[in-house]
Amino acid sequence: MEPLFFLKPDTALLRNNDPFYVPAFAREVCYECELVVRIGRVGRCIEERFARRYYDEVGLGIDFTARDVLEEAMAAGHPWERGKAFDHSAALSPEFVSLSELGGDVQRLRFDLEVNGQLRQRGDTSAMRFPVDRIIASVSRYITLKIGDLIYTGTPAGAGPVHAGDNLRATLGGRTLLDFDIR
Repeated sequence: MEPLFFLKPDTALLRNNDPFYVPAFAREVCYECELVVRIGRVGRCIEERFARRYYDEVGLGIDFTARDVLEEAMAAGHPWERGKAFDHSAALSPEFVSLSELGGDVQRLRFDLEVNGQLRQRGDTSAMRFPVDRIIASVSRYITLKIGDLIYTGTPAGAGPVHAGDNLRATLGGRTLLDFDIR
């Protein structure tokens, strides 16, 4: 079994802890906090055992999904982009942290997401369905990875809806990397 992946355009990035505006076309938008790996060199058909050579720092991101739009597309057998790749649907931490600073092992990282001060997601990369290096190897079979490409690696349990007025705060190894409002 291979990891499922999808693409988001550059316009999907929400940077610098800017507020996220719930799009008018969606009735329900959900958050998913994810570890984000930034690719540091060009690679194609990367073997899993060599994938670690292609990154050395990680950040956090929120993958926003227009749930109602996605479900309509899935039911019709249509592509998912309207529900997954809309403008600002990929919040990205303004800071990336070197793996050496985090202990060196990408599969031994913890991250948390609080919504309005309440813990909603707790991630541990050792519990991921697919290890980071396997994700990179799989994606690189189909797409050449370039310097600066971002790979959102999947979410732990606890994803849920956002509403105007909410605050999202995500930490990695105890460091706050995301802290922004929903409008």
